[in-house]
Amino acid sequence: MKILVINAGSSSLKYQLMDPDSGNVFAKGLCERIGIDGKFTYKANGQTIIDAADCPMPTHKEAIEAVLSALVDPKNGVIGSMDEIDAVGHRVLHGGAKFTESCLVDDACKDAIRECIPLGPLHNPANLMGIEACQKVMPTKPQVAVFDTAFHMTMPAEAYTYAIPYEYYEKDQVRRYGFHGTSHRYIAQRALAILGRTENPEGTKIINCHLGNGSSLCAIKDGKCVDTTMGLGPLAGIPMGTRCGDIDATIMEYLMGRYGYDIKEMMTILNKKSGVLGISGVSSDFRDLEKAEAEGNERAHLALEKFFYEVRKAIGAYAAAMGGVDAIVFTAGVGENGVSNRARVMKGLEFLGAKLDPERNNTRGKEALISTDDSKVKVFVIPTNEELMIAKDTQALAK
Repeated sequence: MKILVINAGSSSLKYQLMDPDSGNVFAKGLCERIGIDGKFTYKANGQTIIDAADCPMPTHKEAIEAVLSALVDPKNGVIGSMDEIDAVGHRVLHGGAKFTESCLVDDACKDAIRECIPLGPLHNPANLMGIEACQKVMPTKPQVAVFDTAFHMTMPAEAYTYAIPYEYYEKDQVRRYGFHGTSHRYIAQRALAILGRTENPEGTKIINCHLGNGSSLCAIKDGKCVDTTMGLGPLAGIPMGTRCGDIDATIMEYLMGRYGYDIKEMMTILNKKSGVLGISGVSSDFRDLEKAEAEGNERAHLALEKFFYEVRKAIGAYAAAMGGVDAIVFTAGVGENGVSNRARVMKGLEFLGAKLDPERNNTRGKEALISTDDSKVKVFVIPTNEELMIAKDTQALAK
């Protein structure tokens, strides 16, 4: 099968055409600045074919049309016609508590995505636009929604309930949802396969560290999520590139009163100006921070140490919550490529029986065991592949 995977943002649209069985990616790219002046990139067979600015894309419909036009182009396309696309899989940020797994898109599914817009106001409208744009251009093709929150719906009540008046959960669905769920699910499946426990996951305890510009950890017991660091929205948890992570809510009241910020300004600060960028004043990119740290920048050093401390603390908390840990997995941009970052996270976790092998840890972007042979806890690097997970779900449901 050939599955088109779509990840629509408010003014962007990422895409991949792939075979879910082999994992082969025929083509991929990005539509940017939708509704403004438009920019379109298209890569096929590992080569950049199109990298063009000033491509008119007033809406997501025109963006989808540009994607399909490139895919079937007589010279540079990878398929002969749109008939070769078997189905379309869409990443949807928020499914609330309604969706515990992916689903075929129908009117009821779209209505439920709309109902979750208050929970995902920045992403769900864009995800819906991507779905409806594809339906207009490819009305006969099955469309599948894959929810970022679905994997986390196995959390027990003590993990997802907030200690605020219970009526806000009952009436307004205020609870921990968690994100990066498609990535965490993919990693859980790969880790279980490596451990030889795919068919018998009962008793396994895995802590997945999805570390990038957006970061979250997930406690996976018996192959299912039992806790995760992100919450009602993706702002919670450990510090990230520009997001603050968990903070004392009193900080908001204090700063809003002191500087006259409204809630929109305050949330912009917490989402866009905080995290390692806010502490360092240098960058949200960990490579820039490491360079600045090496040059003696104390705030860059503090930003990194704060990040590693919070990741390490979350790992310890999840080991306690699950009553132990069999494997710790690093994934996403920082997790997959940050050799020194992984070492600094693991420093201090020896009490768990986790021992990092420096030579094995000297790896980037590929699946690897990086713990010592005598380590009681196995430590892995496993590159994530959310698109493949979406494609596999789409394939299963489209059939």
